[in-house]
Amino acid sequence: MGDQQRVHTVLQMEGKKTTTSSATQKTVQLPIQRPIPPPVMRNRKRNLCCKCFCWGLSLLIFALIALAIVVAVIYFVFHPKLPRYEVNSLQVTNLGINLDFSLSAEFKVEITARNPNEKIGIYYEKGGHIGVWYTKTKLCEGPIPRFYQGHRNVTKLNVALTGRAQYGSSLMSALQQQQQTGRVPLDLKVDAPVAVKLGKLKMKKIRILGTCKLVVDSLSTNNRINIKASDCSFRAKL
Repeated sequence: MGDQQRVHTVLQMEGKKTTTSSATQKTVQLPIQRPIPPPVMRNRKRNLCCKCFCWGLSLLIFALIALAIVVAVIYFVFHPKLPRYEVNSLQVTNLGINLDFSLSAEFKVEITARNPNEKIGIYYEKGGHIGVWYTKTKLCEGPIPRFYQGHRNVTKLNVALTGRAQYGSSLMSALQQQQQTGRVPLDLKVDAPVAVKLGKLKMKKIRILGTCKLVVDSLSTNNRINIKASDCSFRAKL
């Protein structure tokens, strides 16, 4: 009996060892899962992008506020006003059909330019021009001279206009029919690049654009032309 108990005990111990070793083998065979590190670099890039966007937006808002303050100061201190223009006279020196059936036109126009500002001077820069149009056809064009116009100054400009237009025969016929009514509609268009002088500071160049809608009694060459109606409107373009 004693030997049987010993054998049974030994078998149980061996069974436990076998079970333990097999469990140990099973545990060793399981794959080791390593923890995935958090996306630190992505978070840093996102934070950097957010910071750059916030800084850029802040600078833009600051620049807009500064610009609004400057504009407000200029407006309340200098009270800027657009120059005004009047068409004094219009003379036709040549209006006829060429050999290629185009229309030649040569006009002389006198314009009065008024600077109503008390503290602002105006530099008329190179590249300005005046044109005379009939309906949608440009008859002639001429350059505006360069000059400086001081505070509350009135300047008279005499500009010679020349040009050629296609379909001269039909255009001349339409003009002659209008002359028979005694009312010929013309558009005088102005494009003047100017620089504004505030005190001693010369500002950035802007453009004065405008149109004078005229009604004249005739287009007879070398004769006095009566301007029956004139309506001018102008605006500034940055």
